[in-house]
Amino acid sequence: MTQRPEKVPLLSVVVPVFREEDGIVPFLQRIEPVLDQCATAYEILFCLDPVEGDQTDGVIEREIARNPRIRLLVMSRRWGQPAATLAGLEYARGDACVAIDVDLQDPPELIADMVAKWRDGYDVVYAQRRTRAGESWHHLLRAKWGYRIAAWMSDVDMPKDTGDYRLMDRKVVDAICNLSETHGYLRGLTPYVGFRHTAILFDRAAREGGASNYGRFFGNMRININALVAFSIFPLQIASLLGLACAAVGALLLVPGVVMTLFLNPPGWAFWLLALMLLIGGAQLVCLGILGEYMGRTYEEARRRPKFVVDRTVNIETDAGPKEG
Repeated sequence: MTQRPEKVPLLSVVVPVFREEDGIVPFLQRIEPVLDQCATAYEILFCLDPVEGDQTDGVIEREIARNPRIRLLVMSRRWGQPAATLAGLEYARGDACVAIDVDLQDPPELIADMVAKWRDGYDVVYAQRRTRAGESWHHLLRAKWGYRIAAWMSDVDMPKDTGDYRLMDRKVVDAICNLSETHGYLRGLTPYVGFRHTAILFDRAAREGGASNYGRFFGNMRININALVAFSIFPLQIASLLGLACAAVGALLLVPGVVMTLFLNPPGWAFWLLALMLLIGGAQLVCLGILGEYMGRTYEEARRRPKFVVDRTVNIETDAGPKEG
């Protein structure tokens, strides 16, 4: 594999944020010494989903005055974490780029190990969770099986127990940004574009303070649906198998129904009709729901709407005015 420099010439760090005014300073206090150690130069791009009354942008702008290597993208509205991350990748200029959350559950100190793997020639280095502290049992269960179901059904090799926390070489970032898909599922897009991947195991800490500001249940459900629908046709195959199974069961039910009706004292026809209607109707609804998910994604891609819109930038050399990506 290609040997790279001891330090990354320019390392970009993309940090999606939403209502994180109390988390910015602790995050910078942890990550800046790490970046000084493993990069010749660096930039930290905060990608902010705005909301009325939030002061996160003001905190970041004060930190920019202290450290000019900090930059800020303010989205035109709340686009969600995946879109904010993609926006940061579009603006990132580094020879390598790290995507990380601000809550310090993913330790910034791991970036030094990622850079060491990058120096050895790996193009993508993702952090793989060994344990997860401070999370409820139902969230752990949902995360564990969500990752495994997505990996099992996907047409690409999605690593289990990984989030967006990863280092990507410049060519990987360019390949992802050149994709036209709108869902922004970085955990699937990274293995989709290929190149050389490796993992670093770590124990995930509890959140430093407060609760996650991105909706956990519905946000995770949406991300999991994107993982299944965007990278696999297996749900369509399930629909076909389910339809065949229901048809077979319906045919088998007709045989004893006819025999009992002719020779014994069967329950009324209403029982059999109700059973068959529930069976066949349920199968049809499931199949229609799965087809609807694919049709919805096709509709989204066909509209060619932008993945994000940036309202303004701070400390970024770019053309004035909003930018679509």
